[in-house]
Amino acid sequence: MAEKVIELIHLQKQFGTHQVLRDISLSVEKGEVLSIIGASGSGKSTMLRCINLLEAPTAGQILYHGKDITSRGLDLAKYRTKVGMVFQSFNLFNNMTALNNCVTGQMSVLKRSRREAEEVAMKYLTKVGMAPYIHAKPAQLSGGQKQRVAIARALAMEPEVLLFDEPTSALDPQMVGEVLNVMRELAQEGLTMLVVTHEMAFARDVSTNVVFMDEGLICESGAPEALFSHPQQAKTREFLSRFL
Repeated sequence: MAEKVIELIHLQKQFGTHQVLRDISLSVEKGEVLSIIGASGSGKSTMLRCINLLEAPTAGQILYHGKDITSRGLDLAKYRTKVGMVFQSFNLFNNMTALNNCVTGQMSVLKRSRREAEEVAMKYLTKVGMAPYIHAKPAQLSGGQKQRVAIARALAMEPEVLLFDEPTSALDPQMVGEVLNVMRELAQEGLTMLVVTHEMAFARDVSTNVVFMDEGLICESGAPEALFSHPQQAKTREFLSRFL
């Protein structure tokens, strides 16, 4: 049986009286690429932010290798090196070069020397095609380039799982492809990925599994070819009809 890396058990999240996540249970195995689709406001990003503990769940459990990360005594910085995140708005440090953006976390959290951190950073900046721009600051880069630096920064921590929160939503259409290509490559290399996305072709062609969320619940899930070709639920059909 494949190893479960992340498991959500009856996860709930409430903001005031508004219940954003009602009752979410799912598991992600090593090497799985899980795409999470659904309308805006369905709870997709909140679920991802709970997994990284950027939001504290109201109820339920989040297990990482069988251990509940919501319990006390968790070393949050260490956990986030294992479960990295790529944001819609890049979240780069604007006063730092691309290289230093990828070095600083390695040095402060992983306690790597500058030399080692720079070597690792260069490896991943090269991988995402950003080696020529290592001395550029974010203001000098396009949106697609910024997102590729952000992916390199996350990879430089050498995580086991990478969470992508709508990584192409803030990009001009012509830049979406360059970011999706990097993600496609990572998926092929066996990185465990959870991707909240509106890019249906990516969800269909690259994922091992797809989850469709609606109003804080998982409405339907399954292999992409089944979910996209023969959706079982009326809500899934209605949602997909807007894209396909």
